[in-house]
Amino acid sequence: MTTSQTSFKRVWMITGASRGLGARIAAAALASGDAVVATARRATAITEALGADHAGLLALTLDVTDEAQARAAVDAALQRFGRIDVLVNNAGFGLLGAVEEASADEVRRVYETNVFGLLNVSRAVLPAMRARRAGHVINISSLGGYRSAAGFGVYCSTKFAVEGLTEALHAELAPLGIHATVVEPGYFRTEFLEGQSLTTSPTVLDDYAATAGAVRQRARQISLNQPGDPERLAQALLTLVDAPQPPLRLPLGSDTLQAIADKNARVAQETAQWQDLARSTDFPAGT
Repeated sequence: MTTSQTSFKRVWMITGASRGLGARIAAAALASGDAVVATARRATAITEALGADHAGLLALTLDVTDEAQARAAVDAALQRFGRIDVLVNNAGFGLLGAVEEASADEVRRVYETNVFGLLNVSRAVLPAMRARRAGHVINISSLGGYRSAAGFGVYCSTKFAVEGLTEALHAELAPLGIHATVVEPGYFRTEFLEGQSLTTSPTVLDDYAATAGAVRQRARQISLNQPGDPERLAQALLTLVDAPQPPLRLPLGSDTLQAIADKNARVAQETAQWQDLARSTDFPAGT
């Protein structure tokens, strides 16, 4: 094994690393002395964002919707560094519009990246982690992965899927010495609400003007004015991977904490209100 394979405390593999949160996480990991396998649809976009003068950086072209490309990227990472300690499934994009306004093709495309792409990369990485009985899978979800909202229903549904997959991975991988965490960022000041990371359904139905339509307007107003600091999020992930017992869920941002508290209160109230009807569907005792 070469020196380059053994001289790094930790080896990360980060998808969607050419901009936004992925680029910030990659930069923070490199600055801490770790190695980073950074992937994006164009490898050159990674070196443009992070610079090419990093001994620990391996920039790779990867379309996460292509499972063969995912396997090839993992093979290249293992050949270069010998292991992958942390996988950050960050690649994804948003879809803005009411659920009814989204076409089948629009829905399919966002699922191909946000859900099936995450699965492609995870399946490619996990065999090497299982062989070492070590590793940490970090899946980037969203505030919208815990609480859905008008205007982002399809996008949120993909993040709900990420949450469910991570819960199962957490249970399946823990006995093998591998951690799994779903990270739930709120609104962070990145380019997510801009054109490259967010598509907007061209269909506009007047009946949704007060709900999804209002969210379309609000997204334009808050873009690049979000309350969350992406540099601090990147540092939070360094803290996360250092934890001996990392959490299943890590909400980031005061807006996410408030959204979780509000939803939990609503669920508790509604459950209490309807618990008698819920219990009435059991077989009678003794039958």
